[in-house]
Amino acid sequence: MAVLMLAAVLVAVLAGAGAQCPTPADLRVVNGTRICAELFTDDSPYYDMCCGGKSLIVDCGADVPYVPWEWSGSISSLVVGTRCQLTVWSRAGKNGKMKTFGTGAVPRLQEVRRGLFSNWNNAIRGYYCQCN
Repeated sequence: MAVLMLAAVLVAVLAGAGAQCPTPADLRVVNGTRICAELFTDDSPYYDMCCGGKSLIVDCGADVPYVPWEWSGSISSLVVGTRCQLTVWSRAGKNGKMKTFGTGAVPRLQEVRRGLFSNWNNAIRGYYCQCN
């Protein structure tokens, strides 16, 4: 019985380790295109388990006023690459509230305020990403 419990704990630890947010330096060139940011659908109350679920790779210079329907309203975590900036909007067509994220990881967008009574969790509807 103790062996089974130990195995279950080990599986849970390894599953959490796989969902940890990448560092900005981890966002490297893919197929000759520099990665500006990576967006994720899942977060967690535990920071080491954030940046999970599906991920969307954002290239430098990507200008997306309308996030594809499967991503619209489902982004919960993000990482912006080294020397890059990601500007996001809360409404399609680059309307609504705007926020710029610099280099770094934001494991829980629900902790980033968007006005007085709301946050950026599941709120991104458009984005523009640029790198130096």
